[in-house]
Amino acid sequence: MRKLLTMLLLWLTACGAGPSGDTYPVRLNSVGFLPAKAKIATIIQPCSQFEVKRLADDSTVFSGKVTGPFHQKDVNQNAWLADFSAFADTGSYYLEVPGVGRSVAFRISDDIFRFPYKTAMRAFYLWRCGTAVEGDFNGNHYAHAACHLDDAYGDYTGQKGVIRNGTGGWHDAGDYGKYTVNAGITLGTLFLAWEQFRPALENVKLNLPETAPGFPEYLEELKWETDWLLKMPYPDGSGRVSHKLTRTNFAGFIMPEDDKGKRYFTEWSSAATADFAAVMAMAARNFQPYDSVYAKKCLTAAKNSYAFLKEHPEMKPFEQGDFKTGAYKVKSDKSERLWAAAELWETTGEPAYLADFESAVPDIHPPLIDSDWDWGNVKNLALFTYVLSGRNGRNADLLNRVQKAILANADTLVAKGRRDIYGRPLAGRYYWGCNGTVARQAVNLQVANAISPNRAYTNAVVSIADHLLGRNVYDRSYVTGIGFRPPMHPHDRRSAADGIEEPWPGYLVGGGRSATNWQDKQSDYTTNEIAINWQAALVYALAGLVN
Repeated sequence: MRKLLTMLLLWLTACGAGPSGDTYPVRLNSVGFLPAKAKIATIIQPCSQFEVKRLADDSTVFSGKVTGPFHQKDVNQNAWLADFSAFADTGSYYLEVPGVGRSVAFRISDDIFRFPYKTAMRAFYLWRCGTAVEGDFNGNHYAHAACHLDDAYGDYTGQKGVIRNGTGGWHDAGDYGKYTVNAGITLGTLFLAWEQFRPALENVKLNLPETAPGFPEYLEELKWETDWLLKMPYPDGSGRVSHKLTRTNFAGFIMPEDDKGKRYFTEWSSAATADFAAVMAMAARNFQPYDSVYAKKCLTAAKNSYAFLKEHPEMKPFEQGDFKTGAYKVKSDKSERLWAAAELWETTGEPAYLADFESAVPDIHPPLIDSDWDWGNVKNLALFTYVLSGRNGRNADLLNRVQKAILANADTLVAKGRRDIYGRPLAGRYYWGCNGTVARQAVNLQVANAISPNRAYTNAVVSIADHLLGRNVYDRSYVTGIGFRPPMHPHDRRSAADGIEEPWPGYLVGGGRSATNWQDKQSDYTTNEIAINWQAALVYALAGLVN
């Protein structure tokens, strides 16, 4: 009976159950740890020692001394750290700190991140537009009917009153719009995860409906978004790409199939056109083994948009005009053009694309590699593709400079994570969507690890996962349905409108705009919204830990 109760407690913790208002003074990743990787807990009360106890019988299996205290100004806390990385036995445990208390239960297992990864990746399927979706999680059935089948009107692209096919893709965030620029960094991150971690990801069954026969499930999901993006170029064949497809204003908190507002293709922008070219080049090489005809279609579209950009080197910004939905406006399109050149070269090997890339690198804004990046600056993706390529012909001096910059950046992230009492490598910076950036820093670290394998880099990725899954100032998971006290009220129209208490599962919320002002509040989109670019970063971070 005790064993049964232990298993139930662990399952409830992993699936998000727990006391509604309780916190623990011992804070850690409530899902668990990999045997051979870092295992660190943050304790916010004075202490000197800790014990790891087996959940089944409360026996002590490991003990040690804490380090600290360490004071952190942004959260205004003193903290002591318990490092039990040396303990590698698989099983179910909790931490006991004499005089302080205990932690939530957790597991140590080789597959500890498989369930969170699968749930986070399936969240993209549940985001699908233009089709019915359904899935079961933690006793709930989540579903919506086919939606937005009239996408979309061409009034802003020279076809007033004409509906052109723009169905499909993913809803962008807590709203039902679809945005080319954000789709760019999202697919770019997800394609990179496949290229780096494919053997592990192929072994995870996602249980998706078959919409691309012959494709691995992971790529099948990415193809759903790619299919939609292929509908975003102007129908005149120019290569220009609409910036977004949305209503002029946001829908209310209704289910997607109940959103009957007119939706439009907007005018084009050079950033959207460049992001499109980059992603289509990535799609071409990744889909080639499974559908060569489709891959050629993607590559042709990429080349066409890139050729247009070459003929029109001036930046074409997006102007909102009548629209009040997400703007996704960039200050410069240099990073997007750089990325497009890098991906087209990697896919085709054509020297002209390489020359465009290498000649443009000196014009990008320093530093060469950014620690803090998102849809508005994708130069990291361009430089990562350049460095990870197996092609010949790269400038040796530039390649060496980029490699050194990537490794130096990773070393900085490791150091910042170690200094932060909650292992957060974005230490000290908070803003709308900062949890997505924390997750995205795993890309910097894993690319560095691919160049020069270093246990410190992968342990820093583990610390990122730990932070997002419970080792933080709130003692809560930031991912719906996963870990201890996960978000219950994300800014997500489906979760608000479906009549189910628990939100749709697997989604990373944006996080506080200061160290302590995150609210699990539906109306607070600045701290509690979900978005595909943040989600892709979470999937990437977990993908590197699946195996």
